[in-house]
Amino acid sequence: MPGTFEPLPGGGAAVALDDVEISIIRSLAVQLLELIGPGPAEDAPDDPLAELFTDGPSEPPTDPVLKRLFPDAYSDPEQPASPRDAEEQRAYSSEFRRYTENDLRAGKRDSALTVIRSLDALSSASAGEGGAVLKLSPEESQQWLSALNDLRLAIGSRLEITDEEDSDLLYRLPDEDPRKPMVMAYLWLGGLQETLVGTLMP
Repeated sequence: MPGTFEPLPGGGAAVALDDVEISIIRSLAVQLLELIGPGPAEDAPDDPLAELFTDGPSEPPTDPVLKRLFPDAYSDPEQPASPRDAEEQRAYSSEFRRYTENDLRAGKRDSALTVIRSLDALSSASAGEGGAVLKLSPEESQQWLSALNDLRLAIGSRLEITDEEDSDLLYRLPDEDPRKPMVMAYLWLGGLQETLVGTLMP
């Protein structure tokens, strides 16, 4: 089981993680949480309806990682549009983003928090043992899958990976390349994600 998720009887998944792996995933999830930022309700905790009636942003984020996590809904960079169509796409994307981005951010925050909390519980239960087996319920497995996907998108954006060809080049990076640790994390998370998907297949 080391490094790979396996299905649990009755649903869910399990993976053996050592202390270093737990620390890496937790640190990445915390960074992702900080990047996504707090929700409107966290800015106004006395008003439980604040988030319900708060419009999201209408412009795409400037940070390249956030752009990757929250892309425009009505644009396709591989199919250039005419100036008129491009303007129409921007208007549709802006409207769509205004009504959906807050919910998308909340979902990504929830998934990252699930990862952090489950790893914290695992660390507490296995203090001093050098690692443990993480067991996830079916719902937690889905949230972990979402968070792993977001983490890979974030790292892939920092590494400027845009297609499969870029991905293949990562395997040939020399050890002295400063991007190597990030590449190793990207590939490792990809393996975790792939095996977690396998546990969710019927």
